[in-house]
Amino acid sequence: MKDILGLYKSHLMNEKSVSVNTLECYMRDIKQYKAYVLNTEVSINAADQSIVQAYINSLQDEGISSATILRKLSSIRSFYKFLVSINEISSDPTENLETPKNKRKLPSILTLEEISKLMDQPSGKDHKSIRDKAMLELLYGTGIRVSELIGLNLEDVDINGATIVCRSSSKVRTTNIEKRAIPYLQNYLKDSRVKLVRNKEEKALFVNFHGRRMTRQGFWKIVKYYTQKANINKDITPHTLRHSFAIHLLNKGTDIQALQEILGHSDLSTTQMYAQIRDNI
Repeated sequence: MKDILGLYKSHLMNEKSVSVNTLECYMRDIKQYKAYVLNTEVSINAADQSIVQAYINSLQDEGISSATILRKLSSIRSFYKFLVSINEISSDPTENLETPKNKRKLPSILTLEEISKLMDQPSGKDHKSIRDKAMLELLYGTGIRVSELIGLNLEDVDINGATIVCRSSSKVRTTNIEKRAIPYLQNYLKDSRVKLVRNKEEKALFVNFHGRRMTRQGFWKIVKYYTQKANINKDITPHTLRHSFAIHLLNKGTDIQALQEILGHSDLSTTQMYAQIRDNI
């Protein structure tokens, strides 16, 4: 099987003669995009326009700036043009793709009452309801990113210490779990996960009905289902819980620097966005 990313890297170095910094930026963008596509269980060569658009939408949901999204989209366009040029694909899925405007849309925020209504929805005793309850409570009870939630492994959870370890390509961080989320996580680990997994070697904390790691798309459907069930008339995505968590902490008096550490932001300006959102609610 061809090393597509290796060929593309050589193309940038030898034919495009890009700088080291530009090369690193292009490759980082493509690797992040590839990781997203793999979660859809489609190869990067087979991705169509809907998948590229869904990826762009997911970046917007995470509060990534429009300028950064436009840069990432430029990297993806360049990559697919290269694949067309070497006859790896017949058409470019980024062609005629709607380009996001270079401005940031303020994300939806749930009130404390809406959070309570959403958390109350998975109330059944079946394994799916128990899993869904644990995922929602853990996501809101930590403020972690959706990618961090579905990326958690069993070894990353310390129930006794009430902490989880979140891992990304750039860093590892430990964050606290809200007390209210712990019993739901314990219940899932004790009674439901063991029934859902099919391979005893599976490391993922949260799994789907196939016994494999929950995907971003799978969890998005879960959130959408319970949002509708709770009659919450807002444009809600999984990342809305992270945004709401941040705003609610600010309202409780948490300072920006502390919030930056909790959310795992490398740049304080990213965290300061929440102060602006709070002032516009």
